[in-house]
Amino acid sequence: MLLRGVHVVLVAAVLMAACSAPAQTGGTQSQPGAQNPTAAAPASTGSGGNLVFFSTQFSPVEEQAKMQNVILKDAPVQSDFIPSDIGPFNDRMNSEQKTGKVTVSLIGGLHGDLDPFVKGGYLEDLSALAQKLNDRGFAKAFMDLARMGSTDKTYYIPWMQATYVLAINKKALQYLPQGADVNALTYQQLSDWGAAIQKATGKRMLGFPAGPMGLMHRFFQGYLYPSYTGSTGVVGFKSPEAATMWTDFKTMWQYVNPQSTNYAFMQEPLASEEVWIAWDHVARLINVANDRPNDFILVPAPAGPKGRGFMPVLAGFAIPKGAPNRAGAEQLIDYLTQPQQQTNTALQLAFFPVTNVQLPAEQSAGVKLESDAVQKQSASNDALVSLLPIGLGAKGGDFNNVFLDTFQRIVLKNEDLQTVLSSEATTLQGIMNDSGAACWAPDPPSNGPCQVK
Repeated sequence: MLLRGVHVVLVAAVLMAACSAPAQTGGTQSQPGAQNPTAAAPASTGSGGNLVFFSTQFSPVEEQAKMQNVILKDAPVQSDFIPSDIGPFNDRMNSEQKTGKVTVSLIGGLHGDLDPFVKGGYLEDLSALAQKLNDRGFAKAFMDLARMGSTDKTYYIPWMQATYVLAINKKALQYLPQGADVNALTYQQLSDWGAAIQKATGKRMLGFPAGPMGLMHRFFQGYLYPSYTGSTGVVGFKSPEAATMWTDFKTMWQYVNPQSTNYAFMQEPLASEEVWIAWDHVARLINVANDRPNDFILVPAPAGPKGRGFMPVLAGFAIPKGAPNRAGAEQLIDYLTQPQQQTNTALQLAFFPVTNVQLPAEQSAGVKLESDAVQKQSASNDALVSLLPIGLGAKGGDFNNVFLDTFQRIVLKNEDLQTVLSSEATTLQGIMNDSGAACWAPDPPSNGPCQVK
């Protein structure tokens, strides 16, 4: 069934893209039996070999087949779709650029996958193409990211996205604070909502995936810290705004189900109604959205004083310098950002549109619910994009643990806030220094390792 397939792909996407450092892995990884990712042989029957499309996404055989035989089937340009793990991908791209023997005309990858090639001067400026495709309705936040810090160049065209949102049982709506818009909540309103539910029912019905296998670290890095401090949590880690943030979240936690420290996938406690309101990755909400689409709504994450921080798993198209078929690559980008292909990518491969296309509800009610929430979030007037960490390498786990340890010490163990922030900031700076990772959005670019202020 399509829905079961969507769930499998979504889980693969979150475990491989959201749980790991994007500089090391793509959204998917090769499975046994996948084609050699560095070979340039035709990828499927009917491919004329006119254009090599090299990608860090959709390496598993089933996904590769859907990409070539469904998504690209009616493309105006014949192409060889060649997926690859990030290591061989980097090796081939670097080799072709250094030798001047370029065979790849189009590349697809996560924002972090493309970052090294921008710094190396390997990618074409796609500003003219971006202007041509302006009617697609790309989220402004994504087009800003596509400039990679440049003021006058666009290095990639957004392709697809996944992210994290709020899932809400409709039973909770009667307790929504007066004047609150469920599609434009603030963190204060979410806290007040939890308080109102507890007062009426005697139960703590907010939920977070704070268990050992949950993605709570992404909540702090991509949602709470940006929303309060305008930072990923590196530059602003111990700022006065961060102190306010932790104080507010500690207050909110008294309305959070205490079992949250055991939760991994929030779809399960939502389905059992242990919680009514939960934040999680779309992959970890899809079952309840599919099984009970009439009982739940999905909405953007809340906003804080600095904006509506959110963390997209954002992929884009780029064209390498010296591409043998740049015109064909531009045609293919045009085709793959059209409504039908954006829809097919969501339904077949479970990555959501980056344009304003609306998915047909009759094809998959759960995917439709998630897609609407994802698009509303990225198109919010106060949207504040926070990228997945870039450049941490083997220090990615240590980086995540700083945020989890800070949460446990301040919120769960009631340790002194300033003492915790000071000691954890020292640990965090050591990680940045050891990895050499520069700052990433929304923190401003840095020369050398990102610095905690």
